[in-house]
Amino acid sequence: MAAAPKIELFIKASSDGESVGNCPFCQRLFMILMLKGTKFTLTTVDMKRAPHLLKDVAPGAQPPFLLYNKELKTDTNKIEEFLEEALASPEYPKLCCRYKESNNAGEDVFLKFSGFIKNPNPAFNERLWKNFYSTLEKLNTYLETPLPYELDQNPDGSESLRRFLDGDTLTLADCNLLPKLHVVKVVCQEYCDYDISGCELKGLTRYLENAATQDEFRYTCPPDSEILFAYKSVVKYQKTKEEHGRKSLKTPGNCR
Repeated sequence: MAAAPKIELFIKASSDGESVGNCPFCQRLFMILMLKGTKFTLTTVDMKRAPHLLKDVAPGAQPPFLLYNKELKTDTNKIEEFLEEALASPEYPKLCCRYKESNNAGEDVFLKFSGFIKNPNPAFNERLWKNFYSTLEKLNTYLETPLPYELDQNPDGSESLRRFLDGDTLTLADCNLLPKLHVVKVVCQEYCDYDISGCELKGLTRYLENAATQDEFRYTCPPDSEILFAYKSVVKYQKTKEEHGRKSLKTPGNCR
């Protein structure tokens, strides 16, 4: 049996300089390594207090980055591809999706969310919210639509009961999407009084509830306080609401 690889993952540190910081890309790789079940060393990098680490280990790089048997890898997408190939079955679980559509599900949610939450002009809020919300609806539709394997098992099924994007186990697609959805959920709850996991989007609600039961997701999430700290200076609507005394943003649908 070949010797186990020496893997070191470097991710962004929190504001305390030690805990896991807010970085969906860091969490993505953290989840992948946990799902692979391999041994690895995790190092949180304080970008303000430890510039020597970056200079000595990964000059010019920003977390996340990886050392695999002392070989530096810095591109998140390429790291994901490398780990799936290097940590292959049967020794390690296969994490790629069966259905290519799963890889693209929810791909525009974070982009539209960022455009809305960072918008400095209140006149554009309603349009930007609708654009963002439509991406949640699109993702929800995918999660509620049975995949081919489900229809093989139940040809008359009209609604999916699967736990995650591509089936009942976490995949690379989930590792990419869930960290971003977690940021969206925390920020929307705090600044928009809207819970994306507790409203009318049943497929999305089920997805996030199932994710919350998985150690690979919940143990890799940064504290909510870290996410809110990161967004405090960029949430433009909150600033406008405080300055002009406007009411909270009205969101479509009623949370139950």
